[in-house]
Amino acid sequence: MRTTLFIVLITTSLFGVSPKAAAQDAISEIEQAIVDHIDSRSDRALQLLELVVNINSGSLNLEGVREVGRVFEREFDSIGFETRWVDGSPFNRAGHLVASRKGDGPHFVMIGHLDTVFEPDSPFQKYERLSESRARGPGVSDMKGGNVIILEALRALNAVGVLDRMTVTVVLIGDEESSGRPLDLSRKVLFEAAEAADIALAFENGDDQLETAVIARRGFSGWKLEVTAKPGHSSQVFKEDMGYGAIYEAARILSSFYQELAGEENLTFNPGVIVGGTTIHYDASQSSGTAFGKSNVIAERTTVEGDLRTLTIEQRESAKDRMRAIVSKSLNGATAEITFSDGYPPLAPTDGNRHLLSLLDQTSRDLGFGGVSAVDPSKAGAADVSFTAGLVDMALDGLGLLGADNHTVNETANLNLLPIQAKRAAVLMHRVASTEGTD
Repeated sequence: MRTTLFIVLITTSLFGVSPKAAAQDAISEIEQAIVDHIDSRSDRALQLLELVVNINSGSLNLEGVREVGRVFEREFDSIGFETRWVDGSPFNRAGHLVASRKGDGPHFVMIGHLDTVFEPDSPFQKYERLSESRARGPGVSDMKGGNVIILEALRALNAVGVLDRMTVTVVLIGDEESSGRPLDLSRKVLFEAAEAADIALAFENGDDQLETAVIARRGFSGWKLEVTAKPGHSSQVFKEDMGYGAIYEAARILSSFYQELAGEENLTFNPGVIVGGTTIHYDASQSSGTAFGKSNVIAERTTVEGDLRTLTIEQRESAKDRMRAIVSKSLNGATAEITFSDGYPPLAPTDGNRHLLSLLDQTSRDLGFGGVSAVDPSKAGAADVSFTAGLVDMALDGLGLLGADNHTVNETANLNLLPIQAKRAAVLMHRVASTEGTD
């Protein structure tokens, strides 16, 4: 299925022929019915958004995350989806909601998340309508609004009788804001869904611009630099039999990272914390440490932790190799070791992703909402869609509810954009399914 779908879409693009629905000067009757259905439910969609925003679902509030999951479970059940809850106890989190419905045609995996950064002790707990078009609340745009958009798009496709032309798996992650470990367990359900799917659609809010969508996200890895050196009286520093000490060696390494790697497009590497002295203690789980040392003693130990962000796996591995080479060239009297721990993988800007963006662009124009271009990857952080990289033919993110000031007590959403995003997603899915000859 996925190979056929990719070839059909790329072939139509190469010869200047858009998919059947996208080639029309205006939207089709079915597409107008999709639009009308979404409009008819505008008030109820906003009521659902208010309901789930008012349920605290900070990542560590496991029962709150489950309660939001139960709300969406009932909604998906009502349109014929099979739902199940994936227990999160193996990775110390609440778990995930999976809703699936089998049909003919392409298989979409649609990705959202149930949790927010606002735990029960946050002062930010309630949905507040600021105006006809704006609301403030914890997770209103990141990303409970995106979850509502997923639901409303699917509800419209079901109402007009075209949902059976596709297979859909919805994965609402319960720990996106504070991922459980290990990641191979906490994201296992997403890997499995992506392996079975052809197309990934994710409903984060991207850069909060209606004119953009995300076809690439940088992944991140953690790194830890540990340096040991010969201690001694500071008056002997730099001498052949004494050396430079651990802090100088760490400084050399960090400076060399900057000199040799900085400036490469889409590559960043940041030392976030450093502890150095005669004796040190660093607690990685708390990202904090203590050190003892004296100005007249050459430092014996230094630890640095940081992150590495890249756009492709190749770029990530190349950066690691160059960093290891720098670390290996130790100053006299010191030794150093760097270790890496991979977190979210990168989502590279593939031809398939670009083509899916072109379909969204045409869909948006046909609906009267203007064109859509790609977000600069440097402005898009890591997200769960990246776990679909290499497993689906095409992936697109940034399809959620747009707003401002995410992760702050001023997080807001533009409510006027909820039906727009639902329409774009639903019509896009219909057009992709129609390209498979099921129209």
